[in-house]
Parts: sequence; C-alpha cells; structure tokens
Amino acid sequence: MSAPGLKVEEDSFGTFFDEERSVNVPVRRFTLKNSRNVSVQIINYGATITNIVVPDKNGVFADVNLGFDSMEGYTKNWVNPYFGAIVGRVANRIGKAQFTVKNETYHVSKNNGENHLHGGFKGFDKKMWEANVEGTKVTFSYVSKDGEEGYPGSVLVAATYSLSDANELLLEMTATTTKPTPVNLTNHAYFNLAGHDKGWSALSEHKVHVNASFYTPGVDLLPTGEKM
Repeated sequence: MSAPGLKVEEDSFGTFFDEERSVNVPVRRFTLKNSRNVSVQIINYGATITNIVVPDKNGVFADVNLGFDSMEGYTKNWVNPYFGAIVGRVANRIGKAQFTVKNETYHVSKNNGENHLHGGFKGFDKKMWEANVEGTKVTFSYVSKDGEEGYPGSVLVAATYSLSDANELLLEMTATTTKPTPVNLTNHAYFNLAGHDKGWSALSEHKVHVNASFYTPGVDLLPTGEKM
C-alpha cells in the first residue's frame, strides 16, 4: 500500500539511441513526491537522478541537483561528468586497468589514460535500466554480462529509490554476481544547495562535514591502500 501523501508519477524524457540494437529507445522518467511538495525525478538511463526540489530554511523551493533538461546533455560525454547516475561496475579508478581475483589477472578497459574509471567506456551510467514501481518506490535493475568492459562474471544490479514524508531521499543498491568480481557502486550526484542555477559564487559558500573516522589518501587520484 502507498503511504499517505507519497506518490510516484511517470512520463517521458525523450529517447536514447541504443547502438547495440540500432534503435531509438524511449526513456522513462519517474517523479517521487511527498506531502510537503518535495520531489525527486529519476530516469531509467543510468538510473539517473535529474532533479531534487526541496525547500531552504526560509521555505523557498529550488532544484539542488545538477543535471540536464534533456537526454542530449546526458549522452554527450564531454559535458556530462556522470551527473546523478549510478556508477559501476567499479566506481573510481582501477590503476593500470587491471586487478587480480583468485590468482587470475583481469584487464579492463582503459578509459582514463592508463587507468580504468567508473566502469569503463560504457559503464552502468550509460546503460538503459529496467524500471518497476513498487508502491512509492522505484526499482531500477540492470544485468551486466560476463566480460563486459573486461570484468568476470555477470552481475544483476538493483537500485531502489524512495522518498519519505520526512524529506529523506533513500537509495538502496544491491548486486548479485555469478563469479567473484569487484563491485563498488555509487550514485554520482552533484549538488548546489543554493539551487542548481545559482552558480559558483553560491557554491563556494558551502561548508561540508564528512562523518568518517578515516580517509584513504591517493596519488594521481588512485587510492594508495592506506587509511589515515
């Protein structure tokens, strides 16, 4: 049953040209809304968050999520730094685009110089996901096939988005694999809490506190394996 005040609506967000099948595929957009007029929009291309409309301390509503108004922006790699998408099979970089699992070395695609970044040339952010509405939740799922971008094993990935009446956006991600394989999922949303259209001057006024007991230092954007 749907919770009072919470609802999910669906409409179209244009089309995406699927190169593997050489066809235009309709892109589905889902809008999560609560009784406080907060809303979140997600498309099934990359299970990508496109809008998050919330009130500030004065009750003024603004879209605080950085994104694009059409599919064209999301499909131009040179202007889209993974805005709002689910990133995988492995988020961040894999040094020298190789890793070892059970004494076997695998070579994945080099899409970041000599390294592998955010799942490769066509990671999860550039895939069409299946979408299913379950009450006030939307679950997006994708099957990454054995050998995709060089990774071993197939992976069934699911990302479930929900919005509460306490203005909480919740995201639960799961992955089931057929072989031992690295999986490191994330959502790559960017925020400007003053509003997405307020620019750098407002963004530079932000202060961010991270609730973490340690961090992993890096060299050339690659983790060293240390904890500090």
